[in-house]
Amino acid sequence: MDFDQILAFLKIVEEKSFSRAADRLYRTQPALSKQVRQLETELGQRLLSRQGKQVEPTAAGRIFLEHARKIVDTRTEALEALKRLRDRPRGRLSIGANEATQLYVLPPVFAEFRARFPEVRLSLRRNFTRKLVEHVLANSLDFGVVSLPVDEKDLIVIPLNKDELVVVAPPKHPLTHFRAVTIEQVAQHPVIFPRTGRTRVLFDRVFSSGGVEPKIALELASNEAIKKFVAGGLGISLMSRSFFAQEAAMGKLAPISLKGIELSRELGLIYHRDKFLDPAMTAFLKVVEDVRPRLQTATADERR
Repeated sequence: MDFDQILAFLKIVEEKSFSRAADRLYRTQPALSKQVRQLETELGQRLLSRQGKQVEPTAAGRIFLEHARKIVDTRTEALEALKRLRDRPRGRLSIGANEATQLYVLPPVFAEFRARFPEVRLSLRRNFTRKLVEHVLANSLDFGVVSLPVDEKDLIVIPLNKDELVVVAPPKHPLTHFRAVTIEQVAQHPVIFPRTGRTRVLFDRVFSSGGVEPKIALELASNEAIKKFVAGGLGISLMSRSFFAQEAAMGKLAPISLKGIELSRELGLIYHRDKFLDPAMTAFLKVVEDVRPRLQTATADERR
């Protein structure tokens, strides 16, 4: 039994005629007759009989008619439900990023997504790039926002923004008298570094390649903590401009460019190449694509 056979049966009962039903369905009468015969053979019952010039359902046909209508109604409801899901996604998305990215980069993306698709619940998980890559590859996260580059053939990578790394200092620090400073100048003052992560590895490499030893005063777990300690005068640090743009605008922290070296941090959205993109994931990717130019523009504005 297939759906076309059921539709043919229903249309014949409605029109009381094979020929009129064939016209309505844009088929030939022999094709319609064949479908009904196949249906009757499968069911083992005669469903239709001719009474004069009209076709009427038999007793078995009347019983089958009730169920056939329910089948068509159920199919219609299923298609409508799927269309609603496509137009108004529901469910949950799991997205991973480190704390700083969640606080300073992704809010415009999340705000836009919530405004467009309020029935999708966002589940945010915090971790480092290496762990986020592992979770996305293991399919325990839908998306990850990580530091680039990421070299995994099973991942799709969408670049989001590129942010300059600069010195961050309290407003009255001696280095704020300079428009740009060297790594050697930075090394003359106590510095506060992140305890772990790709940024810490980058900082260690920069000082090591410059042949200077930084005076590490503190190692902290989060950028929020680093900003508070820098503002309190306990040291200076290196940080993405966007991470302290608000404090810089309020005069609580001061950015100082690095001289003779270009440091940047590029972020990208990752997801598994073989991941089935359900309506919620497809909607999130569309929002990311729409918001991405604003993220890049905001980063460029902060560099000016």
